[in-house]
Amino acid sequence: MDAPDPHIKSEKCGHLGLLTLYRPAALNALTHGMINALAAQLSAWAGDDAIRCVAICGAGTRAFCAGGDIRAVQQSVVAGTDEGMRLLRDEYHLNALIGGYPKTYVALLHGITMGGGAGVSVHGRYRLADKSLDFSMPETVIGFIPDVGSSYFLSRCPGEFGMYLALTGARIGLADARDAGLVTHAVNREDFESVIDCLARGKTVAETLKPYIRKVESGLLAPHRRRIETIFSAPSVEAILEGLDRDGGAFARGTAQTIRTRSPTSVKLVFRQIRTAANLDLKQCLAMEYRLAVRVLHSPDFREGVRAALIDKDRAPKWQPSSLAAIGDISAFFAPLGGAELF
Repeated sequence: MDAPDPHIKSEKCGHLGLLTLYRPAALNALTHGMINALAAQLSAWAGDDAIRCVAICGAGTRAFCAGGDIRAVQQSVVAGTDEGMRLLRDEYHLNALIGGYPKTYVALLHGITMGGGAGVSVHGRYRLADKSLDFSMPETVIGFIPDVGSSYFLSRCPGEFGMYLALTGARIGLADARDAGLVTHAVNREDFESVIDCLARGKTVAETLKPYIRKVESGLLAPHRRRIETIFSAPSVEAILEGLDRDGGAFARGTAQTIRTRSPTSVKLVFRQIRTAANLDLKQCLAMEYRLAVRVLHSPDFREGVRAALIDKDRAPKWQPSSLAAIGDISAFFAPLGGAELF
């Protein structure tokens, strides 16, 4: 079947089902239609005996996928419609489908890969990336929380790297993404077509990758990994900031400054979210994220964060509350939704 959305190109190439995010002018950001088209095509190929493997890539030179259409979600909230929540609900079901996909799933990553782009790639078995990779989960910048099942994979990154990425929204390259387990193999982008051709001819991923795997030098965060592991293992956001302040080095000062510019409510929620996710499976993490999203989308910080980052672009959000000390009990954000649960 053809994917029923103009921004999703689906091809049956021999034994390979190939999906291409085809919205390069918008950095392949996911619309609701794209999400539904991906889910429909993956569901169809799951029952197709001719398809042994599925691969996903992004069109254009700048990005695999710059995330979900967060402006559309924000506009839905402002308009008082449920379209934004329906988009997220369908997106999270897509993430669960990928995480439990019965056939080998290969993501070919390049350039900007963030938010929803991580959701349609990191949950797959193989994540191949080239040196242009620019990965991040930047949700605290807009007063939101890392979603699309990211609490599952961030909580499992070694050495508290996931907590660091979740709180700061830091952008990392190929080497750091590999060290964090977000990428499985480094492959030059000019070799992507050869990889696709081998998979189409029925070769296994292991056979296919042998000639194309590339060595990667240490990432920019490698000198700070021990510091991250020590400081970000603290029992609260406040304790993490105290540890960074005590450290006093340039990296620690910059990291503390970054966290203090993020939504205080978001960073408090994210800290609990990542700690909780370590003991949950993917579907449980997605269910938790949906509960959070339902509540956070209607918070003043989400509207203000989107305004400051994506609409007016003044990069000067006015958070409410404006400090960690002013935030009370956040348990209500995590409470079950009754009949409106994700699963």
